[in-house]
Amino acid sequence: MALDIVFIEDLRIDAIIGIYDWEREVRQTIALDVEMAADNIKPASSENIKDALNYKDVAKRLIAFTEESQCQLVETLAERLVEIIMDEFNVPWCRLKLSKLGAVTGSRSVGVILERGQR
Repeated sequence: MALDIVFIEDLRIDAIIGIYDWEREVRQTIALDVEMAADNIKPASSENIKDALNYKDVAKRLIAFTEESQCQLVETLAERLVEIIMDEFNVPWCRLKLSKLGAVTGSRSVGVILERGQR
């Protein structure tokens, strides 16, 4: 299998996330950068979206889950999102960066980077 990467960059989603009482009352913006291993040889030759890792479907699923979730920790949300990507979209390797925008004064964002599976 070729190691190609399908990516989604700076996917912004409003979510309830955080440990403080005020964070449980408001939606905060998170940003996702996702890289997913995929074999692009077949879709490149067939030009059929059914043969490809459809980044639109992945993005829609991540948005839906995140908007409904109410995780306290970014670590928990990131882990759940990686599980969805790998399990539901049959992705053998994934790298996900979850940024919580404006969470720390003086910084643009804070967050976590998870890498799971085999490249």
